[in-house]
Formats: sequence, C-alpha cells, structure tokens
Amino acid sequence: MFSSRVPGDLSPNPLAAAVERMRLTGRAFADLTVSNPTEAGFEYPPALLEPLSAADSLRYDPQPFGLSCARAAVSADYHRRGLRVPASHVVLTASSSESYSLLFKLLCDPGDSVLVPTPSYPLFEHLTRLDNVQARPYGAEYHGAWQIDLEDLRYAITDTTRAVLVVSPNNPTGGWLKRDELLAIVELCATHHLALIGDEVFADYPIDPAPGAARSVVEQADVLSVSLGGLSKSAGLPQLKLGWMALNGPATVLQGALMRLELIADTYLSVSTPVQVAAKRLLEEGKHVRQQIHRRVVQNYRDLTRIAQSYAACQVLRAEGGWSAVIRVPHTMPEDERVIRLLEQDHVLVHPGYFFDFPRDGYLVVSLLASPDVFHDAVVRLFAVVAFA
Repeated sequence: MFSSRVPGDLSPNPLAAAVERMRLTGRAFADLTVSNPTEAGFEYPPALLEPLSAADSLRYDPQPFGLSCARAAVSADYHRRGLRVPASHVVLTASSSESYSLLFKLLCDPGDSVLVPTPSYPLFEHLTRLDNVQARPYGAEYHGAWQIDLEDLRYAITDTTRAVLVVSPNNPTGGWLKRDELLAIVELCATHHLALIGDEVFADYPIDPAPGAARSVVEQADVLSVSLGGLSKSAGLPQLKLGWMALNGPATVLQGALMRLELIADTYLSVSTPVQVAAKRLLEEGKHVRQQIHRRVVQNYRDLTRIAQSYAACQVLRAEGGWSAVIRVPHTMPEDERVIRLLEQDHVLVHPGYFFDFPRDGYLVVSLLASPDVFHDAVVRLFAVVAFA
C-alpha cells in the first residue's frame, strides 16, 4: 500500500529506545546531542519577533522566489560574509531540506544520482530517497584536518550523476572545504556537466580553521553552483522556517536553472509571508544570537580538547567549524553498547559514529551547544569511562 520511498521498518534504534526509557522513568542525563539552539539557554532579543506582526504580513503576494525585500535581505547577508550575490540569484525556501528537494527536482530524473559526503549528517539518504534519487557516497579522510578524497569522488561519478554535494563546515566532522579542493571539484563538475551544491548553513561558526578554507561555492561561475543557508543556523531560529539558495554559473546555464526553479517553486509557494517581511530585521538582529552560539561552541570545543589531553587513549579530531566535535576512542566494544552504557550508567547522551557513516567503530560525536557547566561535567564523566572501558 505504501511507497518504497519511505522505509518499511520505522522502529526506533536501540539508542532511541534507551533514551525513551530514561525519560519515561524520570532519570536525568546530560544531553550532548542537543542541536536545537532554542533549548540551549541562549538569550534572544526580546523584540526579535515583532517584525512578524507588521501590517504587510496580512497581504498575500505570492512570488515563486520569494518577496523582493526578503531576497534583498539574504543578498545583504551574503555581503556580510564578503560574498557578492545579486538578489535576483536568491531563491527562498522553507528550509534547507526543501532547498535540496527543489534542486533534486530541477536536476534529476527518477533513478539519477547525486554524490554525497561521508562521514556526514544522515539526512541525505532520506532526502534523496523521497525524491527517487540515489545518494552515492564519497569519502573524506582525517590527516590532522579533514580532507576530501578526490579520487574517491572521481570514481563515484557515473552516467547517472547529476550533482556533487559538499557540506562546509561539515556536520558532524567540522571539516571545512579548502580552496584547492573546491577548484578540483569544480573541474570535475565542468568535465562531467554536474551541478555543485554547497551546504553552508554552519559557515558563520568557525572554530579552528585550517589554512586555505574556501568561503563559498557560490564564488564559482564555471559551473552551476548553489549555496544553501537559512535562519535555523545563521540566527538560531529553526522555528521560523526560512531557508535560501544562492545561485551562480555560466550565464546560459544559470538562466535555464532559474527559469525552471521558478516553475518548481511556484508549484509549492511554501514560504510564509510574515517571515519574509521580517527577514531583514531577523537577519540583522539575529547576530546577537549568532554571537552567543559562536562563543559557546568555541568555549566548549576548547574545554573538550583541554580535558582530552589527560587521556592518551582518546583524541578529539580537529573541528574547523560548526556545532559538533568528534572524539576517537578505544574500540573495545560495539558503539551501540558503549553509548547505551554511557547513557544508562553514566547519564551522558552522545551520538555513536555509525549514525554518520564513519568508516569504522571507535568514534563518538558530541554537540558543542550545551551550557558550559553541563558540557564540562558530562565530558569529564565521558572520558573517565571511555578511556579505560
């Protein structure tokens, strides 16, 4: 009866079941998987949401790419990052997930493929499957900093490939795309007539960047390049549901993409009017939240690396940006068993590495969003257990 685009087995994984048991029995634990900034103790400007009640929000003016005032606000936000993006090249969506869906509809026929990075956030498997597109992985390796395996990427390209996806900074590794990697990927895309999609939602959160970091894929005009962003990360406002795409590329290809995206976006018209009317103020005032988040993740990352120095068996992998950190730990037990034991016995919740398709066991992923005191105490307990267990 049901589509094969949705998995047949939707039962919770063992860790999710363990978390539910903890909550049902009222046992407290330190959540080092938190990714929702609205639940992490940040202070939001008291008048931040006032622009949502502006009189213009009552007037419905359906524009496929979004209201001109909101697109101009996104263009100005790219300028804040030192990037030139004309408002005419901005397309508004309800989220980055919707941006991906529109792009898959633009670029892919059923059964076509896109190349996705691993390790990375396990969203692509669901997004591609829902649009009847195949996700073909390419790897990254850690050598003091994360590097894309360009040979692996090259070999992943087939006759059905339509786009290369890069995530910079990567979630959860914190790896940041380097300029030389970007140029090599652009050359591959040009050779094989592929689009380049850059998920840059964490670009405002540098932690420990390695030399040669690239600013954005949208600076590349030799191929169709698309930069993704949104209020969820840039202003810590996931509940307001505003994402965007910024496009660049050869004039003829870019124009063709925009014409087709206009038809696709006009079919859905998903972005609400109030958030578009308020976009300029939200982006400008959101800097106060963004600054708090940035200070928090840098502070927690430094605390994490300092604590790790006392445990030779463990290593914090360099996080160049984002909201997460990866810890390499001794592989003395299966990851499911380790994280469930950490939760139930030591009251610390972390992600196992296999959630993100790490190539082998022995990795834990922690969020850097938790309040510093909770984070510190939980990390101390974590290392005391995993370094010797």
